[in-house]
Amino acid sequence: MELNKAILRIFEVRARAGCAGLLKQKLSDTSVAVVDGKPGNLGYFFGSNLSADENELVFISVWQDLESIKLRFGDTWQESFLPEGYAEIIESCSIRHVEFDGKLIEPGSSDQ
Repeated sequence: MELNKAILRIFEVRARAGCAGLLKQKLSDTSVAVVDGKPGNLGYFFGSNLSADENELVFISVWQDLESIKLRFGDTWQESFLPEGYAEIIESCSIRHVEFDGKLIEPGSSDQ
């Protein structure tokens, strides 16, 4: 898939002590269900910080445009969306949106 322009919705989160594993599981199940297959969603990925602090995680969804994000998250699109069960295991979180201007090409593509 060639991608020239998109919006990255970046959810940065710090799990409460001892909850990082549970939060990783929720990101792979619940957070994926929030965005997967929704109009304008081009994909997602998530992971944990490579530093010594394993409680820091990120979930990034890729959107066709800002209108798609607003359609999915409504008037609160600039706020972190916390599905049920998240608040109890999260110490802090934030959301930001970044416009991707560039070219992302799949490995092995002839257009490099």
